[in-house]
Amino acid sequence: MTDTSNTEGKTIETEVVIVGAGPAGCVLSYLLARSGVDTILLERQRSLRREFRGFLFQPLVLRVFDQMDMLDRVLTLNHTEVRDIEVEVYGRSYPIMSLEAAPGPYNYALLMEQPSLLQALIDEASQFESFSYHSGMPAADLFHDGNQVVGVHATDREHNESVTIRSRLVVGADGRYSTIRSAAGIDPGLFESTLELLWFKLPASTIDKPVLAKVGPSGVLLSFGLGGGEAQFGWSIEKGSYPQLRERGIEWFHEQLISIDSELAEVLPNQLTDFDQCSLLHIEPGISDEWTRDGLLLVGDAAHVASPVGGQGNGMAIQDAVVAHSVIVTALDQTEGTLSNHALERYEWIRRPAVEEVVRFQRRAERPFSGFVKYGATVPDTLKRPLIRSFFWLISRTPLPKRARDTFMWGPSPVDVNTMHFSKTN
Repeated sequence: MTDTSNTEGKTIETEVVIVGAGPAGCVLSYLLARSGVDTILLERQRSLRREFRGFLFQPLVLRVFDQMDMLDRVLTLNHTEVRDIEVEVYGRSYPIMSLEAAPGPYNYALLMEQPSLLQALIDEASQFESFSYHSGMPAADLFHDGNQVVGVHATDREHNESVTIRSRLVVGADGRYSTIRSAAGIDPGLFESTLELLWFKLPASTIDKPVLAKVGPSGVLLSFGLGGGEAQFGWSIEKGSYPQLRERGIEWFHEQLISIDSELAEVLPNQLTDFDQCSLLHIEPGISDEWTRDGLLLVGDAAHVASPVGGQGNGMAIQDAVVAHSVIVTALDQTEGTLSNHALERYEWIRRPAVEEVVRFQRRAERPFSGFVKYGATVPDTLKRPLIRSFFWLISRTPLPKRARDTFMWGPSPVDVNTMHFSKTN
């Protein structure tokens, strides 16, 4: 990397600049740095201690971390292991999937907060001279030379200085509201959804299962143990209904949650006192038409916005990073100058079919939940309760197809880290 300054601001040259320190950006940064690639990671926020909405890391992620020699480090962080998934319907539990029944050693998932994981990945990448991390440096626009992307324009907030980073490749890893995707004029390709999730946190002692969906008179309540002192909850609501919900007051909100989980009655009055403690998550998944251009590649939610249905987002993003790593290193070795769309398109050719399959599943799975949330209040509880219990009783006693379990655990097309590239620096 080279660093020069002039009256118009600072200019830095590197091989790859990655925008966004989420799971995809941090994993890709580590893999490229370990492969000897000059890599800069930009993060718009000054701290990683912000709210993330992805808590579940499937077995496929554990295998990837192991191939990266990171799994032992990750398992020292606060986490909760998930070995079975259940749904509780009006107080009765129904087993849906057993990860532990699959062959080991990666026959469990992890629930954890993202900031400590992302920091661990950045710390490991920082051991390599080819890597640098810049927090509080948002990318403002792409830098073009004709039709080629040749870098980004950013702002160093700490020094109140404009920064131009010239590169052979820009990677947009900056999430569902991606600045890089927007600057490239690429449509996120969002699908319509009728649901939203209202998120909030309560003490970890509130739940007794690592991950659980509870169904009751007022809808569906999700809960996740995060391995620390808190648990994350999500209540499904009809899209656009949040302003009216707030007008009804926090006590009314408590009543709806308690109708699903009566044990919350002792916790909510003291722990959830204001709607400011909640956040709203839009569910719309989407797949962008373009993931690569000359000098540009998109990963994670920047390429395909994940729905929370099925907890697939982190796994999809990290698999993107694994495939992108091999494609990028090969292209850097075999070509000069800006990486062409032709050199990058193999990444999309590998990942797009798998992503499309997951998104199709998410959209199908969302439909019954949408119907329940939208019309459930109009059905008498005396009819609704036995119908829903019968439905989940049938599911719990129907052997889950191996394909369905394997898709959840490993993704539709499992990927592996190309460790042959690591030999450059080891």
